[in-house]
Amino acid sequence: MMAELDARYFVVASNKKNMEGYTNPFAGKIPSSNWFYCWMTRLLLERVTKFVYDRGIKEHGEPRPLRIEYSARGGLSYSQMSAYYEWMRLKKHNPYLPWGKIYWEVMSPDQLHVYPHLDREGLQLADVVASAFFKACDKHDTGACDPGFAKALRNRMAREPNKVRGQISGFGVKLMPSMRRAKLDTDQAAIFKHYGYPSQWWCPEAFSD
Repeated sequence: MMAELDARYFVVASNKKNMEGYTNPFAGKIPSSNWFYCWMTRLLLERVTKFVYDRGIKEHGEPRPLRIEYSARGGLSYSQMSAYYEWMRLKKHNPYLPWGKIYWEVMSPDQLHVYPHLDREGLQLADVVASAFFKACDKHDTGACDPGFAKALRNRMAREPNKVRGQISGFGVKLMPSMRRAKLDTDQAAIFKHYGYPSQWWCPEAFSD
């Protein structure tokens, strides 16, 4: 059903195994106790705001505002999250990532909202996308990897704008810190290969020595 909706889906996947010991000096400057969540959300918003900005220019001749809804969850300060966005906007902070830019033309503090998870169907749809990709590459908590659900969403995954082929890898589906560092098992890496990550980046034999 979700594969037929008039929607675009984005996924930023953080692999616990390959994030161990990983540091980012720019992310470390984030003025928040939730710096890692802020940073991962930033990676997501760089892509979402780019998509929304381009869509507004194409369809309306001007940027149109983006409404952002968060699910209310314990242990996360949304006031700190909003303060982090404002900090980035004022500092024009650039962590030199591949996209490295939030399009503030479509994003403003008054369009950030928090709701109980069960009150908003959109939040539940986001959970479905996240769960589909989690099931595709996890084999420690949910049994064997099953990429079928994530593959079914292919037509709705966001594609890189302003490119002839419009690749999904790195834009609609983003793995951190990188496929080269991930050293995923073949079954875990299959979903990322499906969405366009080069095979030579994940092949276990490439890391045999």
